[in-house]
Amino acid sequence: MKHRIILHCDVNNFFASVECALNPSLKDLPLAVTGEKSKRNGIVLAKNNLAKMCGVQTGDVIFKAKQKCPDLVCVRPHHDMYEKYSKKIRKIYEEYTDRVEPFGIDECWLDVTDTVKFFGTPLDIANTLRKRIKEEIGVTISVGISFSKIFAKLGSDMKKPDAVTLIPYSTFKKQTYHLPLNSVIGIGKRLEVKLNKMNIYTLGDLAGYDEKIIKKKFGVVGENLQKKLQGIGDDEIASAFDYRQVKSIGNGTTTIVDVKNMEEMKSVVMFLCDEIASRLRKKNLVGSTIHISLRTSELTWASKSHTIETLTNTAKDLFDESIKMIEKMWDKYTLIRSVRISVSNLQDETAINQLNFFDKKNNKKQLNKAIDKIREKYGYKSIQPLITKNEEFINSNALRLDDRD
Repeated sequence: MKHRIILHCDVNNFFASVECALNPSLKDLPLAVTGEKSKRNGIVLAKNNLAKMCGVQTGDVIFKAKQKCPDLVCVRPHHDMYEKYSKKIRKIYEEYTDRVEPFGIDECWLDVTDTVKFFGTPLDIANTLRKRIKEEIGVTISVGISFSKIFAKLGSDMKKPDAVTLIPYSTFKKQTYHLPLNSVIGIGKRLEVKLNKMNIYTLGDLAGYDEKIIKKKFGVVGENLQKKLQGIGDDEIASAFDYRQVKSIGNGTTTIVDVKNMEEMKSVVMFLCDEIASRLRKKNLVGSTIHISLRTSELTWASKSHTIETLTNTAKDLFDESIKMIEKMWDKYTLIRSVRISVSNLQDETAINQLNFFDKKNNKKQLNKAIDKIREKYGYKSIQPLITKNEEFINSNALRLDDRD
């Protein structure tokens, strides 16, 4: 059986590394990228290796971080530059394969199964990428090479910074089965506690456990995770250039600070719905099915779909329905790391029945058109929903868009 060749490339200390690339005088100093001191989000968002050696951790309040490291230099985040650097790095990846799957802003899986013959061995590709990104971008990456996404990512985590780890199918059990459960993506603290109660402590323990019991206790998610650890399954990474007909329009965001209450959730949801509604209108589309996906801080997913009675492309309609769905699917006690909202069952707005002149919806349509014109002329931030403009969670720049159509 021919196994796939998958690389996982992870930029080391991404935010802090970009700050050092932008200002080389910071390279030899303990550095932390932080939120604003005067606001709730005055915490460490990222740090470099020197700060890490002093015990500084992501999520530390600034004054506590400085107690650990008195010489710590704190800088505010520059998310526009992080996006710019991320795109530059991905362009380099795409020179070696069209199959590039982003995982957040600083990580990507690359499937080089069909292109490896043009560039040497998988190790050759990994080392070339390390060298090029260091020289051309000014940051370093760690690369994991394996036959699946889960073990490629595990490989990139095993040696940092600026390193390559190979985990081939022939030796993956020997290399990984002794490692603790939290070594792989998909096993958070809560799941780890549940598995520990079953005397499952290592990856090998989980891989070798009775499959029927795992499926009964943890459902399809547990079953799939166990199969991945057994080396079963074929990870498909779609081409970045595949043509896709627009069947839905959605936005997703990963928050630097976990969402912990409904007020913060409403800010995130309005931010996403406002963007989605604007894009629907630009394409002259309306939709009726809303899909919500929430990812917890333990990297588990929950999703829900609902079809509303009327077709819409307004932010308020999408927001109201989305919040109703989230209230039913979120227990409010679980921290949320990512939110994705999409709208499907799309129709051409010009093809549906014309609105009556006296219909209140027509007023709403004219208002949205006016908002779109203002933003087109003066920029998106020139007019925003109050819930996103005044909320610190939004102003902290904690949001970033992951995905488009």
